[in-house]
Amino acid sequence: MIKFDLSCKCGKTFESWFASSKEFTALSKKKLVRCIDCDSTSIKKSIMSPNLVIKSNKKLDVQDSAKKVKKELLKFRKYIEKNCKNVGDNFAQEARNIHYDNKKSKGIYGKATAEETSELQDEGIDIATIPWVDKFEN
Repeated sequence: MIKFDLSCKCGKTFESWFASSKEFTALSKKKLVRCIDCDSTSIKKSIMSPNLVIKSNKKLDVQDSAKKVKKELLKFRKYIEKNCKNVGDNFAQEARNIHYDNKKSKGIYGKATAEETSELQDEGIDIATIPWVDKFEN
C-alpha cells in the first residue's frame, strides 16, 4: 500500500491510499479518483515527504528529508533543461510528431493538460509527469 497526497483543480488537497502507483494511474484513467470537495476527476499526485526510518527506528526530520528531495528534484530539472528542448504548451503535439513520425529527438519537455496526458498514454506514447520544482523558491 502507498499513500499519496492528492490535489484537485479546485485547490482542495487530501490523502488517499492505493495498492500501487499503477493502481492510482489506472483508477484515474477510469475517472474513479474524485475530489472529496467538488467531485471533480481532475486529480493529481503531489510531492509527498517520505516517511523514512533510520536503523535506530527514529524518524528522520521531515524537513531535512524534504530539503534533500527538493535538492534532487532541482538537479533533475537542471539536467532536463540542459539536455532537452522546451516545447511549452505544444508538448502533446510534439510528442505525437516524434512518436508517429519516428523522429529522433534528444528529448522534449513542456506542459500538457491532464486530458492531453491521458490521451498520450492511451495512444501508447511514453511520457512522464514530473514535479517541476521552482528554482527560486527557498
